[in-house]
Amino acid sequence: MKNQITTGLIIAMGIVLILGGFKNAKVNPPIPEYKWRQVTTVESVVSGGMGRSRIIYTDDTGEMQEQKMQNFFSMTGINFGNINQNDIKITNMVSTQATEGWELFNVTSGVYSADKSTGIFITRYLFRKEK
Repeated sequence: MKNQITTGLIIAMGIVLILGGFKNAKVNPPIPEYKWRQVTTVESVVSGGMGRSRIIYTDDTGEMQEQKMQNFFSMTGINFGNINQNDIKITNMVSTQATEGWELFNVTSGVYSADKSTGIFITRYLFRKEK
């Protein structure tokens, strides 16, 4: 009788240990798959409004979308009104992407200038959305 109780306790402890091990086992969640969209803003620093400033991206149909922006400089120098208008357009673009379910994942910017009178300020916005 004592032998049966001991055997029963050992079996019960084994079951508890086995079930406890399954409870603590890590289950890796599935890695989400994403769609990616890169939006590029190009802001010209060419004086006199001679440059071309744009927001550019490829939509879900594969078509390039382009929206005009203002140049940083006018004939009299740096134009803060133009910069303000560009800020509004860029903020609206980011807001639209978020409304469509895109998450802003990364932002990278850079400047290119061939000389003191020409150049661009470029920013790339990388968005992702779960498939």
